[in-house]
Amino acid sequence: MIPDNFIKVGMADLNVTHLTGVLKTTGLGSCVGITLYDPKALVAGMAHVMLPTSDIAREGNLNVAKYADTAIPEMIEKMLKLGAVLRRMEAKMAGGAQMFAFAGNSDTMRIGPRNVESCKIMLTKYSIPLKSEDTGSNYGRTVEFNCETGILLIRSVQQGVKEL
Repeated sequence: MIPDNFIKVGMADLNVTHLTGVLKTTGLGSCVGITLYDPKALVAGMAHVMLPTSDIAREGNLNVAKYADTAIPEMIEKMLKLGAVLRRMEAKMAGGAQMFAFAGNSDTMRIGPRNVESCKIMLTKYSIPLKSEDTGSNYGRTVEFNCETGILLIRSVQQGVKEL
């Protein structure tokens, strides 16, 4: 059972909160859990990004939360409606693992590193500083972002618990 203050962020999903709540997403392998936070307004957002760019989208109704280049602008918009200010926003992220070893250097199979890179490009575009990250390697993660404290908690079987 999920405690009352947890706000679930599913795969290819995003959510925002104001003042209280803990945004949580599980199953980050090559996916990236990216958080945006306005510490003064206490507005937080989290997206579970699956793919780097919507250029490859094949679905009829585009799921904006699925792609780094569309999830971050959508999350910013939702946060602004809750009183956040763009110039005060800061980011933290985790995930982007290379879960399997592949022969060759095909960029197609480097989804995790490409997701991380695409998120960083979008943060730069909006001049949002990346305060900390736990990305790469070859293990999965679960993340929780506390709106009251601004702490990103990262859990993994291999590394235990980390706070960013």
